[in-house]
Amino acid sequence: MDIDIDIDKLIPHRDRMKLIDAVVSVAEDAAVTTAVVSDRWPLFDGEGVGSLVLIELAAQTSAVSIGWKKLMAGDESGGKGWLVGIRTAQFYRDSIPVGAEIRTRSEIGFSLENYTEIRATATVDGEMLGEVGLQVMRGETG
Repeated sequence: MDIDIDIDKLIPHRDRMKLIDAVVSVAEDAAVTTAVVSDRWPLFDGEGVGSLVLIELAAQTSAVSIGWKKLMAGDESGGKGWLVGIRTAQFYRDSIPVGAEIRTRSEIGFSLENYTEIRATATVDGEMLGEVGLQVMRGETG
């Protein structure tokens, strides 16, 4: 069941780069989102999108969790101001067809000051598409 949350308040992505369609669940350290593959997505090749797009879905799902935490604390800046590095990425499909609904789950694995490590998985109908590990540095807020 999707949660009624304004995704635009949680992530900075807009237009073709906003991939998430709905938030299924969200907490301080984890989030689950859904996204339906569209021909408007980056990496669309005429039939589907390359699995590399799962890295962006992992980052956006993580931004939902961090943005929600900030919003609950009264900070409406959302999940903005990150420098994201890819620690690991394992893909189990080369391409994902248009119309497939991807469920992405991200979870904070380690966090210290402005550094966070995030683990994410992406599935379609229970089939694992990929696993992604991200390293996130957040800028100081003043």
